[in-house]
Amino acid sequence: DLIVHVRDITHPETVLQKATVLSVLRNLNLPSHLLDSMVEVHNKVDLIERYKPTEENALAISALHGLGLEELKEEIEKKILATTGKRILTVNINLEGPQLSWLYKEATVQEVEVMPEDGTARVKVIIGNSAFGKYRNLFPN
Repeated sequence: DLIVHVRDITHPETVLQKATVLSVLRNLNLPSHLLDSMVEVHNKVDLIERYKPTEENALAISALHGLGLEELKEEIEKKILATTGKRILTVNINLEGPQLSWLYKEATVQEVEVMPEDGTARVKVIIGNSAFGKYRNLFPN
């Protein structure tokens, strides 16, 4: 669904390495949307003082120190969701009904926060558009 190209930005041949990787990927005859949506990651930015990527849409990280990893995770999640036609939603449900069971069968439940005082829960799910349409038809409230 997604290509993440991680480069050692401190390597003296980093530009040549990028060109080589892109050439290999093109020769694999991958779908163009994969190449167009590729995430470019510049690693080891902790070794270069005040590093700023000059390439458009490149993310700067230091895997060693954790710098930029949250942004990378968000970008990957955003692109995967867009590619797969899914979304992340938080829905409020009544625990006495069949909604939670339905969500476990038809979506990916990420988190359930139970409110015992009123018998409800906040449920965070990854769900496709068609499944969400079914959910809204089955459980209009």
